[in-house]
Amino acid sequence: MPKLSKDTAPDIEDAGPAMDRGGPLDEYTVDFVTIREGHSLAPVLKGLPGDSCQCPHWGYMLAGKITVSYPDYEEVYQAGDAFYMPPGHVPAAETGSEFIQFSPTQQLADTIAVIKANAQRMMAGG
Repeated sequence: MPKLSKDTAPDIEDAGPAMDRGGPLDEYTVDFVTIREGHSLAPVLKGLPGDSCQCPHWGYMLAGKITVSYPDYEEVYQAGDAFYMPPGHVPAAETGSEFIQFSPTQQLADTIAVIKANAQRMMAGG
């Protein structure tokens, strides 16, 4: 049976405000996320349908708080909460938040490609 831990995760992404350690489990990606600086993903989700993340995520909050905005409501996830974020969400995390997230690998890859392109554009001043 496949398994993965924060310490054995093969993919490490230091994105400044967030540290992401993850890897594949079958057709899903598991991410162990640590938020070092509070932020919203709204600016880097621009260009996706509804300017929101279209990848579903299941997870568990280890520490802190995430506020997830949808077109007509908000959800707040805090330490100890298991969560499901359906497509169409915009997450914002507080400093010190930590969570484990499970996402369909291909949908996550499509979303990350847009996030990275937007982040590069923003860093270049465009």
